[in-house]
Amino acid sequence: MRIKKNVPKIDRKRDYDMKLCKLLNEYYSVLIVEADHVGSTQLAAVRRGIRGESELLMGKNTLIHRCIKVHAEATGNDKIKAIIPLLEGNVGLIFTKADFKKVREEVAKYKVGAPARVGLVAPIDVVLPPGNTGLDPSQTSFFRA
Repeated sequence: MRIKKNVPKIDRKRDYDMKLCKLLNEYYSVLIVEADHVGSTQLAAVRRGIRGESELLMGKNTLIHRCIKVHAEATGNDKIKAIIPLLEGNVGLIFTKADFKKVREEVAKYKVGAPARVGLVAPIDVVLPPGNTGLDPSQTSFFRA
């Protein structure tokens, strides 16, 4: 089910709700993935890679919260509410019937490195040992990134 852009907002929300409920009923496992600084091409590649055994769903966190709460009350499955606190920031849900490790490895294939940009926090600690760089002071502007 593809969500269309040129329909009223309430219809899009209802369609999204129906899609999420369908996925919650169909799949028994959910992976939560962080999607900060991930481009649309990269997301499309991940979707192609996991197609068949899994499905990736992105969306507004507040809408996902509401849909999960409504679904939990309708089905009596309160265990699904445990993922609500984990939905912070830019995250996606991968619904799967396959082994978590296999899906995680498939998603990891599409991870790409990115150059440092001003204002971003590195996902891992970066330590530069003190010492001579062997560069002229006019050649060290990249250290200020």
